[in-house]
Amino acid sequence: MIQMIISQSESDDNRAYRFPVSLKGVLLRDRKVALLKNPRDEWELPGGKLELYEEPKSCLAREIAEELSLKVDIGRLLDTWVYSISKNVHVFIVTYQCFETSHEAVKISHEHKEFAWHDIKDLSTLTMPEGYKQSIHNALSAI
Repeated sequence: MIQMIISQSESDDNRAYRFPVSLKGVLLRDRKVALLKNPRDEWELPGGKLELYEEPKSCLAREIAEELSLKVDIGRLLDTWVYSISKNVHVFIVTYQCFETSHEAVKISHEHKEFAWHDIKDLSTLTMPEGYKQSIHNALSAI
């Protein structure tokens, strides 16, 4: 009977809802923000999924290097939120302010359809999750 109670308790915890963590960076250059167009035709911040045992800031620096061929320093935490991509697909988003260590030309990876430095004043016109827009505004208010 005791074994059953322990097993039940452990299995309840293991059935808890879990989802991936994605680290994203707000990278500004001359009042423009770095955005990538994903396969769903949404604009998004550069970044990607946290790997097991990886430090969040190291993950974000690695992802930006892979996606944009840029080297960055990772600044302060801007925001956290859950993005529901579809009915059964959810991602925990963590955004940080990022700073280029040098102004290099961007070379995007095969993961995205397009890259652009978007003017901050045009954000409201973009097809983009509201959480990303809020993170960009949080970064701007810190400058």
